[in-house]
Amino acid sequence: MLTTSKQMLIHASENSYAVPAINTQGGNYDIIWAICRAAEELHSPIILAHYVSTGAYSGNDWFVNVAKWCAAKVSVPVAIHLDHGDCFEICMDSLKLGFTSLMIDGSTKPIEENAAMTNEVIKVAKCFGVPVEAEIGELLRLDDAGEVMENKNIVDPNEVKQFLKMCCPDSLAIGIGNAHGYYRGEPDIHLEILEAVRSFTDVPLVLHGCTGMKDEVIKEAIRLGVAKINFGTEIRYKYVAHYEEALKTLDHQGHSWKLSQYANEKLQEDVRKIILLAGSEGKAGK
Repeated sequence: MLTTSKQMLIHASENSYAVPAINTQGGNYDIIWAICRAAEELHSPIILAHYVSTGAYSGNDWFVNVAKWCAAKVSVPVAIHLDHGDCFEICMDSLKLGFTSLMIDGSTKPIEENAAMTNEVIKVAKCFGVPVEAEIGELLRLDDAGEVMENKNIVDPNEVKQFLKMCCPDSLAIGIGNAHGYYRGEPDIHLEILEAVRSFTDVPLVLHGCTGMKDEVIKEAIRLGVAKINFGTEIRYKYVAHYEEALKTLDHQGHSWKLSQYANEKLQEDVRKIILLAGSEGKAGK
């Protein structure tokens, strides 16, 4: 059931669980259908996330159409989310295509410029009833070995307060030492920042870069107000691993659908684990 992410995140924030947002690799049917089937089985709301860069092969419109088709086949709430849209134009293109949730990421810019860009997107998206996620505190940059290259993202709670005085996003990602990709060693996650931010705002918070974080860290972040947890790296690597396993173990006789079906079914278990970690099972329709 296609919906926006707004009500699902509000309910999650108010009831101490999170909604998983899982990157779909540009509209990969095996991945999207695995996510939707796992969500249906556990009766969980779910967010299908999309980077514009991953749509370069298949097309952003392909992602939207596959996501809509899959969402229509299940009874749970499914949102189609633009992740890390970096400019007004990308967000507007996504609105036209039918995305039901947008992220405008101005985290690399000064606070005032970030807020102005966020407001520009909110003004238009509001007319279509589409919620907007903003970000403050640039995500850590990791090299290919998972080592930290730069650390700009441990945000000052006072800067978050300043940002929220200038704009009112529907949800907010804040930098607390998190990063995209696999971490090398244990990531230095500053949960005290979440606690400080939650003391002055009830805007649903978002945690990016959850792959590789300890489960107890993610659960504590949820307790402190995170209503959306993002997974991308783990899912894409596991999908490829499942496909490779199918190539080696199945008598597939060159039938690609048999390989896809195997990977899809295996990936459902990975998604179930994320849903259970988020605590969103049984929350569909809430």
